[in-house]
Amino acid sequence: MINHHPHDSLLLAHANGELALSMSIAISAHCELCEQCQTALTAHTEQAARAAFHLAPVSSFSAFPPKTDNHNAASRGASARAQAPSIPAPLEHMLEHIFAQPSLNEAPSNKPISIKLKKQEYYLPAAFKKLHNRPWQQLGKVSRMRCDLDEMNTRASLLHIEPLGEIPEHSHKGYELTLLLAGEFSDSNGNYVAGDFIMLDATTEHAPTTTSGCLCYTVLNAPLHFTKGLSKLLNPIGELIY
Repeated sequence: MINHHPHDSLLLAHANGELALSMSIAISAHCELCEQCQTALTAHTEQAARAAFHLAPVSSFSAFPPKTDNHNAASRGASARAQAPSIPAPLEHMLEHIFAQPSLNEAPSNKPISIKLKKQEYYLPAAFKKLHNRPWQQLGKVSRMRCDLDEMNTRASLLHIEPLGEIPEHSHKGYELTLLLAGEFSDSNGNYVAGDFIMLDATTEHAPTTTSGCLCYTVLNAPLHFTKGLSKLLNPIGELIY
């Protein structure tokens, strides 16, 4: 059961198109795995659409309007048309351009994407459709595939940890988002399962470990700071490896 979800403000920002691509991918992927957040996101998206087109909520319209005589109905119809808000010219031109595009023969597929890694098959949410074919880098039991999103200091990756693997204890200089896509891991804050959306800040210090292995999507906007053992030797080159 998924226990960790994005804050509602993130779902709302995603519905309004306000998030960076790295975070937007995380929200989309989580909602593919979490029915609860998908329902909330759908409501936010409908609200954003009504606001964009100055529409009243669907609930304010009657499916069966009261019967009236033709003269009164025509009068009210003309009055409603006169009061209807006009669409801004730039938006109207954009809609004309969209509707002028040729129709697709096939609808885009939202099926999960199959990948093979370490002799295992994983299924990624459709949000990763264009992000799963890059090379993997390995260090011990940890493998990483960098997602090329070109977001300045923000780095997004797919991260795989083999069974009995761990990430050395570290703190954060910025935020760290982890979306667990498959498997499990745990740290001093709890145990996590597929679908969990874990957002950490600079106040958190932890050392994630996994018994059976896991596949994650991670987003960081600053290097990790390792706090114990030989891994502290990596801190001077943190800008190069996060």
